[in-house]
Amino acid sequence: MGVRRRMVFLPVLAGLAAVLAGCGIRPTEVPTDFGPAPSRARCSLAEPDVTTQASGGGMPVQVFLLCGSSLVTVDRAIRVPEGDSETERRVLVAQGLLDELARTPSTAAKDAGYATDVRPGTKVSGPRRGDPEDALRLSSAPGDLSAYALAQIVCTFSDSAAAGEVDGSVILGGPESETLRRYECTEGVRARPGAGEPPSGEVSAG
Repeated sequence: MGVRRRMVFLPVLAGLAAVLAGCGIRPTEVPTDFGPAPSRARCSLAEPDVTTQASGGGMPVQVFLLCGSSLVTVDRAIRVPEGDSETERRVLVAQGLLDELARTPSTAAKDAGYATDVRPGTKVSGPRRGDPEDALRLSSAPGDLSAYALAQIVCTFSDSAAAGEVDGSVILGGPESETLRRYECTEGVRARPGAGEPPSGEVSAG
């Protein structure tokens, strides 16, 4: 009886081997270790001159750059003059952050997947008469910016001394008398900056 069973199983095993071979899969008799899956980790830079890009020191800050389909933080440093009023200092910090956002990533950073959608020359000013004291006005209306650029600016400002609030929000407007809006940097914005404008609400004039 044992011999018969072996004779029945042999054709079955032979047929299975033929099927696997036809699919391009070679049957093995022992487990095969192909090693860990290839790493696709990006947005990780270990070189100090790339991660900080600081010119002779300054105030340590973080800016949000694009990598893949999300926002990631990068350490930078900016110089902010002392002795100004709180409002002026916030504007100077905001301008320094904008300049860092608009800076073209280095070759190493580009190779690691970093990019920015903030245009060089973007400026920021303080509140106008009637604006809340913590408002910031950009040289381009927020609605005219790409979703990526606006997300970068909102998340960078709201996580810095440029914002008057500590709740992860920032009040932004355009250069003219456009309505101010309070924008929030949420987890959704950081994960999908191109999905649309960051959540916001209209801010009444002071």
